[in-house]
Amino acid sequence: MSGQLVREGYSGTGPGAITPDGCAVELYTRLAVGDEPDVIEAAVPAGASILELGCGAGRVTHPLVERGFAVTAVDESPQMLEKVRGARTVCAPIESLDLGDETFDVVMLASFLVHSGDHRVRDGLLRTCRRYVRDAGVVLLQREGADYHTALPRERVHPAGCTTRIVSSEPVGDGVRSVRAEYEFADARWTQTFLSRLLSKEEFEGYLDAAGLRVDRYLTDDGVWVRAVPK
Repeated sequence: MSGQLVREGYSGTGPGAITPDGCAVELYTRLAVGDEPDVIEAAVPAGASILELGCGAGRVTHPLVERGFAVTAVDESPQMLEKVRGARTVCAPIESLDLGDETFDVVMLASFLVHSGDHRVRDGLLRTCRRYVRDAGVVLLQREGADYHTALPRERVHPAGCTTRIVSSEPVGDGVRSVRAEYEFADARWTQTFLSRLLSKEEFEGYLDAAGLRVDRYLTDDGVWVRAVPK
């Protein structure tokens, strides 16, 4: 991991580089994008400038660039950013991102990052969203669905030919759960263990409010994608 510190409670196994939060770089280059670009495109102005926080290997970045958005892609993993094409890239932790006085039409925090087990990290992520979104702009967030931690184990076959399993979700204290996921291709297998803080709708909206944001609307019927605006 090239000297990067592993985060407590986060780990991963499988071929290739593993990031501090347990993500496998090669895995994320293989996973096909879902309906995320469609949801995003429908919620923001055409050609908007987008600050994508936690872009990974560019699974969502690349379709957004192809659709004409100007994307600045941020990730703390240089190995992930090496895979990103067509977008400006910035290697930095989201919570301490420093882009000076820049602001964007859209700031995006996907991948359930708002469910960080550490209150300080979550609050830092949301402060970064507010800092870099224009006053007339929007923040797009992805939150866990209502059944994310129930009816386990749960699996689905990913369009890229990968079987994804959420194997377990175990409480570890203070409202935080340790989640174990598995990803199987015909020629490779990865696992990831990470921490997730369960957030009710009220808690989620309360944390947004504390960061200077408010929910404009829920973009999907399951409530997973959310459009927020500055207060």
